Amino acid sequence: MGKILGPCLCGLLFAFIGCAPKPSQSAQAINPVGSTSRAYLDHERMNWERSAKRPLNTTIWYPTEASADPRQARSQDANPLFVPLPPTAQGAPLSDLHRQYPLILISHGTGGSASGMFWLGHHLAARGYIVAAVNHHGNTGAEPKMDPRGFLLYWERARDLSAVLDQLLDDPLFGSRINRQQIGAAGFSLGGYTVMALAGGRFNQTEYDRFCASSARDFTCGPQPEFPDAPKLFQDLKAHDTIVRDSLARSGDSYRDPRIRAIFAIAPVFGRAFTRADVGDVRIPVEVVVGRGDTVAPPATNAQRYAALISGASLILLPATVTHYTFVPACTAQGKQTLTRLCYDAPGLNRQEMQAQVGDLAAAFFGQSMN
Repeated sequence: MGKILGPCLCGLLFAFIGCAPKPSQSAQAINPVGSTSRAYLDHERMNWERSAKRPLNTTIWYPTEASADPRQARSQDANPLFVPLPPTAQGAPLSDLHRQYPLILISHGTGGSASGMFWLGHHLAARGYIVAAVNHHGNTGAEPKMDPRGFLLYWERARDLSAVLDQLLDDPLFGSRINRQQIGAAGFSLGGYTVMALAGGRFNQTEYDRFCASSARDFTCGPQPEFPDAPKLFQDLKAHDTIVRDSLARSGDSYRDPRIRAIFAIAPVFGRAFTRADVGDVRIPVEVVVGRGDTVAPPATNAQRYAALISGASLILLPATVTHYTFVPACTAQGKQTLTRLCYDAPGLNRQEMQAQVGDLAAAFFGQSMN
């Protein structure tokens, strides 16, 4: 069963950052952060419209020695609903402080985007990691429209991360600077499931359907608010779309990527889509973090189940004030009035401070598990 960092270990009701292992000295160092993007393509898969290769638009953060120009405009900064992001040195050279750096791949949640994971990517890059986050095609707000296949063919997302890794390792700027023995993956929500699949977890549709037909079903079973019509549209596609049928036939396959050495999952979903046998191939370090107040991915049926099923996994339970959307970008006062569901924070919770604490947990975990 997974280790729960809570009252037995820390003498506290909840597992706070002080209960976690301290990061290594290299992880504690704070570097200026550079950023760039890549319009990668998956040459083995088509986009949902079959009009071009599958897009893998990727944002990369990395240590640099250049200072960020605060006057540099970032598209995210123009959104009055979200707190402006700290500037990065866009296109700056990768730091020469070390010959090679560990790499972390990041998977966003349902309907999210790579930029929405800036808080984690920037935090890790400042501590000596190259970090790459991909927009999952058809399941991202970074594209003009969402697609029901992107929402319901979940396992295709793990293939996105492996394809991005292939291209990063061949990238003329980053390829030779990545330590191939220190590659990890982190994900939030549906991204948490994605990295579990990348570690070797096999989605069990029969098990999940049984759970969702029971009285124990949770929020993950219903249509998601980011695209409530997706299930109905998907049913129509199943009748005639060969891509859907082919993908469904592979739903229980293993998408394990042996290059991945550690997994950090934040509020993962689909815990009840797995039995112990379905995660039997997960043999790398796994740490799962979730807030006790999460009603979207309730801990008992998701994070705690993963931790119980995966041998050696660690579970960190955060306070009840921490909800699912604590891990999306921090909102302005206008955002809190406009996007109540995404922007609500319990009294006393500072979203940016909690994100920084979870970033510290991630840096400590990767610093120890990949060394």
